[in-house]
This record gives sequence, C-alpha cells and structure tokens, in this order.
Amino acid sequence: MNKMNFLELDKNKILDYQQNRDPYLMIDHANKVIPGKSAEGYKLLKKNEWFFKVHWPGDPNMPGMLQTEALIQMSALIIQTMPGNKGKTLYLVDSNNLKFFKKILPGDKLNIFSKLISSNRGLFKFDAEGFVENQKACKASFTLVIPGSIKPINMDIKEI
Repeated sequence: MNKMNFLELDKNKILDYQQNRDPYLMIDHANKVIPGKSAEGYKLLKKNEWFFKVHWPGDPNMPGMLQTEALIQMSALIIQTMPGNKGKTLYLVDSNNLKFFKKILPGDKLNIFSKLISSNRGLFKFDAEGFVENQKACKASFTLVIPGSIKPINMDIKEI
C-alpha cells in the first residue's frame, strides 16, 4: 500500500484480486480501496455492453441486478485486499434495501462507494451506493461470505 494506506487498482490489478471476468466484471477501476474499511471506484458503461442489446430494445439501460452486482464487486475488494484474501471468491448470502433511483444508460459513468459495516464469523455486511453525474442511481445493503469460512457449531440438542 502507499503512504496513505489505500490501494488504487486499474482493471488488470482488479483481476488479480477477484475472479469475475469480462463480460461479467462490472467494475473498471477502484480509485481508493482501504482494506477492511471501504472502496470507491467506477464502471464506464460503453455503448456496446452486452446487456444493452437485450435490456430493453429501444430503451437500453443497465439492469438493476447488474447495478447491484457492480456494488457487490466493488465491496468484495474491501475483503479481497486484506492479507490472505487475494483471489478468494465471495458469495452473496443476503441483500436488502435495494433501491434504483434513475436509469443507467449507455455512455454513463457509474461511480460506486462502499463501506464495510460489520464482520462476524466470516460474514461481511456492506452498504453501497452508485451515482451517475452526482445523482444517486442505486443503493443496496448486503452480506457476503467467503465459502468455507463459517464453521458449523456442533452442539448436542440436550445442551440447549
């Protein structure tokens, strides 16, 4: 990390940390990742993105679930940049408070801001937001997990 304790990751460096690949990589650049705390970055929506051709013909826009995926991928970098987590896969186990405020169109730049809210026993809770031209476009709260990081509690029913 640099002197200010954050990482800047271009697309090639993002690929070192996470498993998503084109066309499903929904982030292009991470301007500021503070491992274990927060991440900021963006996705440039090129006019030829695969989903614009099918969502919706004559009214192309970024699907809400792909907006959510962009928020999740940026958030995952917060955990993947921590020691020992480079390249690990994280899975979505919970989401709520999904809101979509405006269409994200071809040519837009989706700016993403995410914070790690809490972590407990391998579960990581985040709040993330996406903005286009300083207007909130989407937001979500969700929980991610690294597979195999949660160990089941072995208890005899009689102990309860």
